[in-house]
Amino acid sequence: MQHPELPFTQPAQQAISQTQNFSLLAIPLFILAGNLMNRCGITVRLLDLATLLTGRLRGGLAQASLVLSGLMGGVSGSAIADAAMQARMIGGEMIARGMSRGFVAGILSFGAVLTPIIPPGIGMILYGSIGNVSIGRLFAAGILPALCLWLALAVTTAVIARRGGWPPERMRRARPAELISALGAGFWAMLFPVVLLIGLRSGLFTPSEIGAFAVFYALVIGIVIYRELTRRGLNEAIETSLADIGGVMLLIALSAPFSYGIILERLPEDIARAMLGLTESREALMLLIALMVLAAGFFIDATILIIMLTPIVLPIMHGMGADPVHFGMVFIIAATLGNFTPPVGAAMYAVCAILRVPVGEYSRASVPLFLALALVVMALVFMPGLVLFLPNLLY
Repeated sequence: MQHPELPFTQPAQQAISQTQNFSLLAIPLFILAGNLMNRCGITVRLLDLATLLTGRLRGGLAQASLVLSGLMGGVSGSAIADAAMQARMIGGEMIARGMSRGFVAGILSFGAVLTPIIPPGIGMILYGSIGNVSIGRLFAAGILPALCLWLALAVTTAVIARRGGWPPERMRRARPAELISALGAGFWAMLFPVVLLIGLRSGLFTPSEIGAFAVFYALVIGIVIYRELTRRGLNEAIETSLADIGGVMLLIALSAPFSYGIILERLPEDIARAMLGLTESREALMLLIALMVLAAGFFIDATILIIMLTPIVLPIMHGMGADPVHFGMVFIIAATLGNFTPPVGAAMYAVCAILRVPVGEYSRASVPLFLALALVVMALVFMPGLVLFLPNLLY
């Protein structure tokens, strides 16, 4: 279809106007807050707590890495950053304890799926901003699915560790005094997502304002409480954040002409008619979209998937009567898995490069992990209560 009346300047205007969305201000602020927290001593304290909680399980460090990913969800919000950080911290130690290199790379990569699902996940902010969905409800909706994802990975890891004969990290149960000390050390990091939800639910902060609060919170922890955020660490956090923010905001800006074009060409209506021709069941359609996103994740980055597909698939599910928060959580998790799968998984390449693991070896060892997470995505389609329980309770 040709549109001779469309001004040549329209794509540039769309790209510029997309960056003027005030709610998107939360993205650079949360990225900066996450990089600040990674340099203020929180990560080491959370690893100590995770090791105490799971060290007696087989493959103890692998189990600890999963707990650490969950605890880091309220800190970094980025699966790629979390996977790379853990690979540097404990990847070598896991290999030294006899775990296969492919499995170590796989669990450190796929375990980071928990990070963007626990608030404040960047994917939730993108989906909520583009789809006009409550970001506060999305934040609350991520907690129970994250627990399901952790359980699936923990069980899979336990089975693999038993077959591999990998010993526990700790031979005795943690004493209450040790747990209390570790909980106290990691208290400020674990408090962060709770503060986010309370601030949004009470109306004290808007999504963009709470991003500014997150930066202030990180600075207070690093300078006043732990006193480990140095001038050099602050400069490194700012430099890393500028690079991360530039990449994300460029994708967001360039998504506007794409979204404008697909609406102008009535692409959502064509796709909706095609999908509705296959099934009239809401759950079956959601499952079909989830499988499509999982397949697309093999070739397209998760951030691009969320930006590109939200304006297409959300109206389809909305027309079917689906809750946008329920669908959004299924959609975001399915898209996030693309970070860990070849040939374009950014988290996969980061971990494999750090640990010097061939992609083929990583891929073979990661199949059970991918299947476990894919089953959770499918289960969430038919169990909306797991997603909507906390949002409905809080809102």
